[in-house]
Formats: sequence, structure tokens, C-alpha cells
Amino acid sequence: MAELSRLPGPVMDLWEWQYQGKCREADPNLFFHPEGERGGTRRRRDEAAKAICATCPVIEQCRSHALRVREPYGVWGGLSEDDRQAILTRPARRAS
Repeated sequence: MAELSRLPGPVMDLWEWQYQGKCREADPNLFFHPEGERGGTRRRRDEAAKAICATCPVIEQCRSHALRVREPYGVWGGLSEDDRQAILTRPARRAS
């Protein structure tokens, strides 16, 4: 008989955190910029999305997911596209 404890859990377990996201209660257009949006308009929309993220109980899971899969668009886990790009291109710190 197979050792059931070693089998992977249901796939739903990997994504269930998304059901708890505060973004589910908000307009999705707030988290993804329209084509050509720039400057102050984009900054204000990103800040409004980040304010929702700041109150979210799953912000860490969301942020980890976005960085792990390199989400190319939108605000995820309180990070904009530019924020994630800066983190991902930052040189790794050396352990002393």
C-alpha cells in the first residue's frame, strides 16, 4: 500500500489563500493598469491597490507567489510591477 502521507495534497491547497484576498472585494481594474497609463494616474492607482493589499490577511502568500512566478503585470502582495522588478534584479547579498 502507498504511504499516503508522502503523496502531495490536493492542488486546491496550493491556491486556497487566494479566496481570502482583499482584492476579491475590489474592482480588478484597480490592480492592473490600462494600456498606456503613466505618471500620476498610474501612481495613484497603484497606491490605491497597495492600500487594499496593506489590509489583506494573505499579503505574504500573495507577494511570495508573485515573486516566485515573476508575475509580469499588476499589483500583487502590495508590490507593483516596478517594485517586483527592482527586487528581482537586486544583486544577491553575500553572507558575511
